[in-house]
Amino acid sequence: MNELVKSMDSLPKLVKVILALPVLDIIWAIYRLCRSISKNSVVGIVLAVLMIIFCPVILWVVDIITLIVSDKVLWID
Repeated sequence: MNELVKSMDSLPKLVKVILALPVLDIIWAIYRLCRSISKNSVVGIVLAVLMIIFCPVILWVVDIITLIVSDKVLWID
């Protein structure tokens, strides 16, 4: 899990933004889940699963904006 999180964090900004496009945004949802699992955050795990199920339409817009502004995905950890 830690390897996935580190590799996703080290990607270039352009690749991160491309992965945040509507169909590919599931990758960032899985990244959030793996990040919460690696930090043993129960709240983060539950929230990540709920976001995968209920919020895929909204998340890609938020991901693109936060990646352009801060070069990282917005998450609670």
